[in-house]
Amino acid sequence: MLVPFDSLPNDARIWIYQSNRPFTEDELKKIKPQLDQFIENWTAHGANLKSGYVMPYNRFIILGLDQDINAASGCSIDASVHFVQSLEKEYQVDLLDKMNVTFKQGEFIAYKPLADFKKLVKNKSVSPKTIVFNNLVNTKEEYQFDWEIPLQESWHNRFL
Repeated sequence: MLVPFDSLPNDARIWIYQSNRPFTEDELKKIKPQLDQFIENWTAHGANLKSGYVMPYNRFIILGLDQDINAASGCSIDASVHFVQSLEKEYQVDLLDKMNVTFKQGEFIAYKPLADFKKLVKNKSVSPKTIVFNNLVNTKEEYQFDWEIPLQESWHNRFL
């Protein structure tokens, strides 16, 4: 059951998929109906899942699920991963590679392999105040408050 992401409770479970590049406007016009259809049909053991999504910066797909209604099952999580894999294939993007870092450079969003990001830190091309995207957050509330945070406050701070 598709609902607006903002209407999900703060303890809603989320999954964040970062793209290695921004989606184009044409791609967004195609992806959003695909997401709508996936979520409308997303179930766990035959029960509808109350879920929504957002696509911040045209670069992330964030799925949210109200687990107070029905919790995700292994099969429903697998279904979402298979759906994301189909988007990767169709749009030639990487969405499941967790070994990359996305961060802000001024008004721009940068995406680097972890090894390259470590070099940027070492070379002081990024600072402790650089905003990084903490894609390890698990709830809507964590997303709202702990997703875009300074490098020094993130798990990335071990590279400082």
